[in-house]
Amino acid sequence: MEEADQGPKSPDFIPEVGEDAANAVPCSPCMALTEEEQSELRSELEKVEDEIQTLSQVLAAKEKQVADIKRKLGITPLNEFKQNLSKGWHDVTASTAYKKTSETLSQVGQKATTAFSTVGSAISRKLEDVRNTPTFKSFEEKVETLKTKMSPTPSTGDAEEVSESTPEGEPVAEHPEETCPPDQKTH
Repeated sequence: MEEADQGPKSPDFIPEVGEDAANAVPCSPCMALTEEEQSELRSELEKVEDEIQTLSQVLAAKEKQVADIKRKLGITPLNEFKQNLSKGWHDVTASTAYKKTSETLSQVGQKATTAFSTVGSAISRKLEDVRNTPTFKSFEEKVETLKTKMSPTPSTGDAEEVSESTPEGEPVAEHPEETCPPDQKTH
């Protein structure tokens, strides 16, 4: 039972890029390498890590240079976003899928317009048919008769004469003789 416990143990810590991976606990594949091979690989690893760091610094410098050039040209992040959005929209509208979808939706729209027009015409015809039925005509005549009975009969005089008269039909005096102006009231 103790043989299982004495096998090679995996390290709890696995170094990442940029860490001191060369000095890490050797893993089981490394045990098969000779000391010279391990030394060469550690040396190569250090060189690659140095190159990565150098490339990161060069990339950062180039990004700064690009930012300075864009600033001098007046290219703002918002302008870039607008330009990218415009280019993206152009690419979408130029795609075959967009064109097919657009054509299909156009055809659907035309068919829907035709269908609505047909339904509208059918409803208009039905309403006209209903209006021409004897029942509707009878109803229309009854409404007209009721309207005639409910409306007052026109008087023989002018509308002005009607509005300027009392309920008994006498004209209303504009300045009655019995009244005095307010400043000449009698006590």
